[in-house]
Amino acid sequence: MKGFLEDANYSIGLLDEGATLADVIDNCIYEHTHTGKRAFYVGDLGKLVKNNIQWQNVMAPIKPFYPVRCNSTPGVLEILGTLGVGFACSSKSEMALVQDLGISPENIIYTNPCKQASQIKYAAKAGINIMTCDNDIELKKIARNHSNAKLLLHIATEDITADEEMNMKFGTTLKNCRHLMECAKELGVQIVGVKFHVSGSCKELQTYIHAISDARCVFDMAEEFGFKMNMLDIGGGFTGSELQLEEVNRVIRPLLDVYFPKESGVNVIAEPGCYYVSSAFTLAVNIIAKKTVEYDKLLPSGVEQTRNDDEPVFTYYINDGVYGSFATKLSEKLNTIPEVHKKYKEDEPLFASSLWGPSCDELDQVVENCLLPELSVGDWLIFDNMGSGTLGEQSTFNDYQRPLIYYMMSFSDWDEMQDAGIASDTLMKNFFFVPSCIQLSPEDRFSTAA
Repeated sequence: MKGFLEDANYSIGLLDEGATLADVIDNCIYEHTHTGKRAFYVGDLGKLVKNNIQWQNVMAPIKPFYPVRCNSTPGVLEILGTLGVGFACSSKSEMALVQDLGISPENIIYTNPCKQASQIKYAAKAGINIMTCDNDIELKKIARNHSNAKLLLHIATEDITADEEMNMKFGTTLKNCRHLMECAKELGVQIVGVKFHVSGSCKELQTYIHAISDARCVFDMAEEFGFKMNMLDIGGGFTGSELQLEEVNRVIRPLLDVYFPKESGVNVIAEPGCYYVSSAFTLAVNIIAKKTVEYDKLLPSGVEQTRNDDEPVFTYYINDGVYGSFATKLSEKLNTIPEVHKKYKEDEPLFASSLWGPSCDELDQVVENCLLPELSVGDWLIFDNMGSGTLGEQSTFNDYQRPLIYYMMSFSDWDEMQDAGIASDTLMKNFFFVPSCIQLSPEDRFSTAA
């Protein structure tokens, strides 16, 4: 089975009714324990199918444009392309990736707020016209390098509940939109719509109400300048929870019906990223080193010490870290907790522990403090919800290999794709059968070649 990141010739295992993803993880750990203990992902591509169905049920007719930077692995991109999802790209390499899938330029938008001139030229040559802009310098750069560009003015949103760091956003003010329209008119650049983005950490859904109202103001402003606006991009920030999706829809639907009704001809799109992929991938890592540390060095500052001094405290080093699959840990909190793979007794004592990546760098801390049974070098830890922001071009710091990727899908999800007529012949060639009993001999078991 070829399924690692560098190889486009990947395969997707079709799970028999008796086989589960837990079985796949067990099988892979068994194999890796005997062949090198390399970190690996198991991706359930069926979850992408389910999430797309959920999106269509709740958010239609808002069309999703998947941000490629969230997870650019070939299995994800090809499944989403087959589902008819559009793509939001932030670089030349991302545009090339989705173009190689045969995605039409109309289904690609170039969303990087700070574009390189050479990449704007690439978009122009590839026929990718829709792109975002939030300042006059960027506007002039686009005008010089892409004569057919169609711009979405990226407007800022006010999120008074988010962390202070999250308020460092791109986006222009309503007042500046008029200036940008004047510049665009002088330069002969088309403005076709508006984009805004509400962070997934935002708990106040009123932010959407203000953003849509502001967008309507920009549309009205555009009429004064003779621009024909036909697109509204409500951005990302969708966590993957059906409840959150329904709450957002409940808030935005009445406003969209009033400000951008169907007869207005405005196409409403969104950029759900982690919504599609976060829960679809599980990461398995191996413990490569272990040591005992002083308890007060493990505790976060301000936390009162309550443990017995006789209890050991452990630091574990794993074969993946923030210079690899946990890169988002450098800028945000980890949204998953480690699960011990090996079986242990319910009454087995738990010890204060921390997890570190393999670089021995002071920034390479994956988990600051957690409770785990005592583990040994060679044991495995499992992290769920690792599909977003973790799978793409990663560092090979200290020569550590990037994790392998095993793609899986249940027969029921596969049948659903076929019944819907969205499973292309090219995609179908990537599937192979995984029987319910997958504890096969090492030479016969499915594996990922390095």
